[in-house]
Amino acid sequence: MLQWEQAQYDRTVVDIFGYHAVQLGLPHIDTLRENRMPFSALALAPGNGPHGPRAQADSRQLLCRFDELPFETQSIDLVTLPHILEFSEDPHEVLREVSRVLMPEGRVVVTCFNPMSLWGARQGLKRLGADPFLPNDSQSIGFVRIKDWLKLLGFDIIRGRFGCYCPPYHTERWLQRAAFMEKAGDRWWPIFGSVYMISAVKRVRNIRLVGPAWKSPKAALSPVAAPVATPTGTHGKSPGDEH
Repeated sequence: MLQWEQAQYDRTVVDIFGYHAVQLGLPHIDTLRENRMPFSALALAPGNGPHGPRAQADSRQLLCRFDELPFETQSIDLVTLPHILEFSEDPHEVLREVSRVLMPEGRVVVTCFNPMSLWGARQGLKRLGADPFLPNDSQSIGFVRIKDWLKLLGFDIIRGRFGCYCPPYHTERWLQRAAFMEKAGDRWWPIFGSVYMISAVKRVRNIRLVGPAWKSPKAALSPVAAPVATPTGTHGKSPGDEH
């Protein structure tokens, strides 16, 4: 799964340009390694989040809450969220905060587990007493749901992609036997991949200001008076005609 996600991030962020990029959580993969922005950061939640021990510290790392990012409004060009929304108490608020810090035309890339998949079905067996297959503290968020959240925040969806169609085997032998399902699933049942990625761009609609009319309306033309006939004497005769 990590290999598939790393490949998807590499091909998605390589052509995204700007100055500042931030990855939220999951230090197991570097989602920004193929991106060429001069500044990149890895934001980790206090306590290192739900994904295990902290990776080796470097100057790119900072600790912060994902629903209160320490960045100015409209200051970031790219934000990646590898499995962050599933472990957030309020995932919609995290997306709202990402929207705040993103520049107009900024990009966000999200990856999540797909509840409509073989892995999601296996996770559902924990209700029957089976051991959880995926992290137990994660919540299922469907592809359509995140699309709706992004659209409500003014994002346009650029691309959606699904992967990891093999059943949740634990041994390399059975994974190799089921390897054919990757190509078959991508062709015949693409929306049932166990992991999905969404790439979206933040749109800022143009606002047209309507102000007062600066030009005064033209005055209406006054009607032309009818010409008055000039008097020519009695009965239409001039004074000289009487003689």
